[in-house]
Order: sequence, then structure tokens, then C-alpha cells
Amino acid sequence: MSDSVLIAEAGRTTGSAESRRIRREDRIPAVVYGQGMEPISISINRRDLRVALSGAAGMNTILDLTVDGKVYPSIVKEMQRHPVRRTVAHVDFIQIDLSQEITVGVPVRLEGEAKQVAMNNGLVDQQMMEIQVRTTPRNIPDELVIDITDMTVDTVITVADVALPSGVVAVSAEDQTVVTVVTLRVAADEPAAETGEGEEGAAEASDESADAGSDDSSESDAD
Repeated sequence: MSDSVLIAEAGRTTGSAESRRIRREDRIPAVVYGQGMEPISISINRRDLRVALSGAAGMNTILDLTVDGKVYPSIVKEMQRHPVRRTVAHVDFIQIDLSQEITVGVPVRLEGEAKQVAMNNGLVDQQMMEIQVRTTPRNIPDELVIDITDMTVDTVITVADVALPSGVVAVSAEDQTVVTVVTLRVAADEPAAETGEGEEGAAEASDESADAGSDDSSESDAD
């Protein structure tokens, strides 16, 4: 995994008014913390962040976050977005030790074509978009790939079934379902109507039988 350099400006004043001013300048308010350091309030250029995270590692990219000439090896811990426009409104960076393990979410990508599933009127259902793993920063995989070619309607792929690179351990529960199959119902028109009539006839016959049984019971009680 390659590093990306991201230059930040320190010394920003915290508060909503200042954050709005920063965003009007096409910058994003942020904070970097971790590894025993005091949190530093910073701001970053919106385009620079987009470029820094544009590689295959995405949100798990190791960033050489440079603040006043000092480099903080970091990754994105949390990215807050505007509720309507969905633009990035604030970023939390966490400083990391490249020799120590961390827990991150790695995206899951499906490849192949599940022909047996399609032939049996089923759909592949990906229930987990990412899996939480623990490993050292430079060993974080860009993605976890699952081949669905051999899936059938009865296939259930759990976290335990996903192949992980050496040195990477799953933190998500092993029995969590990652991929399964949903079978679509086939609409029945005429047969359903016929079945309905049959059920109605059976109900009438059952009522008649019940009435007859009731009469027998009454006669027996009278005796």
C-alpha cells in the first residue's frame, strides 16, 4: 500500500461560524489525534483530500498528513457528510504506528456470474459491504474478493469462508453472513384461482361434515 501526502493547515478556530467560513473557501475542517498526542484542529483542501484517497486503498490509504512541516502517519477514522448535499463536512484523522496492528473495515467485492442461481430464479444478495479486520497499516488489503461463480440457491458465504491475506485476521463475527441467495416467487394466476375454488369447496364440505357430526352428538346426548 502506497502512501499519499496531504498538506494541512493548523491553527483553525473551532466553532460553527469558523467551520462555515472554511468550507466556503473549499476547505474542510478536520482534527488529527492518537498515539498520545494532543488533538490538533486543522483544515485541508477539499480537492487534495479527494486526490489523496483516490487510489485503490480508498479510505484505508495511509496518509503522510503534514502539519506545519511535521508528518503524522494517519488514516481517516471518520468522515462526516452534509445530510442533504452529501459533501464532506468534517474529517477525523487518527495518527498510527506503522508497526502496530489496527482495526479497519475492508470493502468486499463480488466477482463472477452465479449461473445456477439465475437459472433457479434467484438473486445473489450481498449483506456485508465490508469486513472488519485487524492487521498492521501497510498490510491492509485494498479489498476482499469473493468468487460467486459456483454459488447455488442453497449457498451461504460467511465471514469464516472469506479468504484473508497472511497477517490479516477478521474481527467481524465468523458466522456473519456476507453473501446469500434470495429466491424470487413465481406469480401464479389461473392455478391460484383453481386452488382457491378447491379450498372453498373443501371448506363447505368440512362445514357440512361438522353439521352432521353436531346432529349425531345431539341425538346421543338426548339418549
